[in-house]
Amino acid sequence: MALFRVRKPAGKPGEWFYCLKHRKVEEGPECPAKDRFGPYATRAEAEHAMDIVAERNREWDAVDAEEDEAPRPEKPA
Repeated sequence: MALFRVRKPAGKPGEWFYCLKHRKVEEGPECPAKDRFGPYATRAEAEHAMDIVAERNREWDAVDAEEDEAPRPEKPA
């Protein structure tokens, strides 16, 4: 008798995920949350998950650079 049940990752039909471990698109999901991006509304969107991540990273890096260059208020002595 097993002490622990293996849980299948929760998801809904029609939700698409990109598995980082297997580098493939899954409907479901099939892999644990730590190994995937999503959910995405369509398979095509999930297929471009890495492009979406790269674009978001570029945007966040730009915001970080702007914040680094912004003058900071002086602290009172």
